[in-house]
Amino acid sequence: MSKILVRLMTVAFTCVSACLAQSAPHFEYFRVGNGTDASASTRPGFALMGGGADLDEAFRWLCDHAGGGDLLVLRATGKDDYNPYIRKLCHLNSVATIVIPDRTAAEDPFVAKAIQHASALFISGGDQSKYVNYWTDTPVQAELNAAIERGVPIGGTSAGLAVLGEYAYSAQGDKPDDPNLDGRTAMADPFGSRVTLVRSFIHIPLFAGMVTDTHFARRDRMGRLLVFLALLNQSDESRVRSITSQVRGIGVEEKAAVLVDKDGAARVIGHGAAYFIECPDAQGTVLKGQSLTFGPYSVRKVPAGHAFNLKEWSGDATQYALTVSAGAVRSTQPGGSVY
Repeated sequence: MSKILVRLMTVAFTCVSACLAQSAPHFEYFRVGNGTDASASTRPGFALMGGGADLDEAFRWLCDHAGGGDLLVLRATGKDDYNPYIRKLCHLNSVATIVIPDRTAAEDPFVAKAIQHASALFISGGDQSKYVNYWTDTPVQAELNAAIERGVPIGGTSAGLAVLGEYAYSAQGDKPDDPNLDGRTAMADPFGSRVTLVRSFIHIPLFAGMVTDTHFARRDRMGRLLVFLALLNQSDESRVRSITSQVRGIGVEEKAAVLVDKDGAARVIGHGAAYFIECPDAQGTVLKGQSLTFGPYSVRKVPAGHAFNLKEWSGDATQYALTVSAGAVRSTQPGGSVY
């Protein structure tokens, strides 16, 4: 494993001992609809929601893939806000929410069974560091991955989307008073303490070699996704790469979603765009304490109502290039817009 990934993975587990030592409340479980689970014929699929206002169309799509069965919302904080919303939108046997606020709760057999019996899964927004800190190496993580392998559809919004790629920004270096790692900060030092990545928290084969990001244009996160891609794709000879092909990025705007079928066919819905980014020929300087210089990146911007294929990495997109020089992003788009 490369030095950078060893460092990043080490960050992911720094809180495990502390989390185990804390006495925290047990999970909470809320359910509406039938109290007995249904036997449903599910279809695999992935709903990548960029955050902000919930999209009815995205949830209907996820419900449709659940085959009328039982949809389970997973959270680390909060209550059952999604239950009445989804229940009103969809014809399902039941909608349930389980709040898993610590590692003790994540070890409870009831939690594992709830995930096992779900016909669709949805990971809510919030703070993805809690998902990584509380659920890694527990039955929650194991059952999520087993469900995906069985063909259970899964969706996530904001933090819930951030953890769906093979590589995920874990937010473990974020500050309580400044939870938004913006592009400028990330590009100023790609190895800064706030730039934390983990690998294979969720295992979705279709998203192998991908990293996702959310609230994209509104929170100006293009720069940080470019940093993630530079870190994961740098090819200097001083390290042994642990990846055999390039890592690509997907950024989804607020109030937009990318709905992906099992064959990789996807469409963007809502009120915004999704950005599909790769950098197969990029070169540059990715060093601790130095501003990023890296590129070119090839960006495909797909607006709502248009299609893209993840396996072919092509679709109905506007294509342009970005380069980063000393932490400044330059674009080939008219007017120099990075979005």
